[in-house]
Amino acid sequence: MAQVELNGVTKIYDKKVIINNVNLTVRDKEFLILVGSSGCGKSTILRMIAGLEDTTSGEIKIDGICVNNVHPKERDIAFVFQNYALYPHMSVYENMAFPLKMRKMKKSDIDQKVKEVALSLNLSELLQRKPKQLSGGQRQRVALGRAIVRNPKVFLMDEPLSNLDAKLRVQMRSEIKKLHEKLQTTFIYVTHDQTEALTMGDRIAIIDKGIIQQIDTPYNIYNNPVNTFVGGFLGSPSMNFIKVDINDDNIIKINDSPLKLNNNQLSILKGRKSVLAGIRAESMSDPNPNFEFTAQIDISEMLGNEQILYFKANNSNCSALIPPSFTFNKDFLFKINSEKILFFDVETGKRII
Repeated sequence: MAQVELNGVTKIYDKKVIINNVNLTVRDKEFLILVGSSGCGKSTILRMIAGLEDTTSGEIKIDGICVNNVHPKERDIAFVFQNYALYPHMSVYENMAFPLKMRKMKKSDIDQKVKEVALSLNLSELLQRKPKQLSGGQRQRVALGRAIVRNPKVFLMDEPLSNLDAKLRVQMRSEIKKLHEKLQTTFIYVTHDQTEALTMGDRIAIIDKGIIQQIDTPYNIYNNPVNTFVGGFLGSPSMNFIKVDINDDNIIKINDSPLKLNNNQLSILKGRKSVLAGIRAESMSDPNPNFEFTAQIDISEMLGNEQILYFKANNSNCSALIPPSFTFNKDFLFKINSEKILFFDVETGKRII
């Protein structure tokens, strides 16, 4: 078992709350993604689990045992850093062997383990090279290899792909996911890249200002965000939020086009005068629409397999994903299935329905 638990964990720096009463359980063998904008506290959570930062309050458990006062090297955790943290004077072989030497393993066992891991990561031909002779992707694989040879209970990864170019990031995402499936070990992975979060994680924990906003599968978080922050953070382009008034006839309007709320929506929105209508960009050209409105296009971007249109709806800045074959002049007729519209509170941003 390698379950990781955070119970009421808080971190305060210079009277500023960085992590605020976080409760989180990372299941055994799970690939959990911590995602959020820069400065939200996700890396601090990782460092507290590793023992590189102390908690101000709260408890961290690994395998049901409190590790608050356990030295980092005794926690049986491997940490893969953003900048790889390789020893420049050591060869690839020596970098990978170093943690095993610190454990005073037999030389023959070290040699066997390093070569076995190097083979699995396609590093066998690079074992005698120094880090400066390697590409970014090769250095990242060495950093992973150095972590793997230890056979830790938990892998912690702090934005390990952020220094790679776009093409290599896609390749390494796949390699890390395959690695997790092969090792069957608990992975906790920090990123600010929503694509990494959606494609790699079994579950995602979205963090804002030191508070976990939502934890769920990528599918559920994308389709059922609990608030406007989560809805706006995941998705490219991000979810559109259009302020609409509910009139006495239970009708809302988007760019003067009326939509009558259904009975379920009415029962939940009863008594409200206005709400935020949340609509995903890809839902703006639904194949089974029951609502249409027209908007004037400000800018269009052709991306090859799709187009992005930018426009205003009820004076809110919006975007839409449409097929590349669609043509238009200045105005465009957007077609929506109203069942896919989510509603949020105007003041708090919390999801209503």
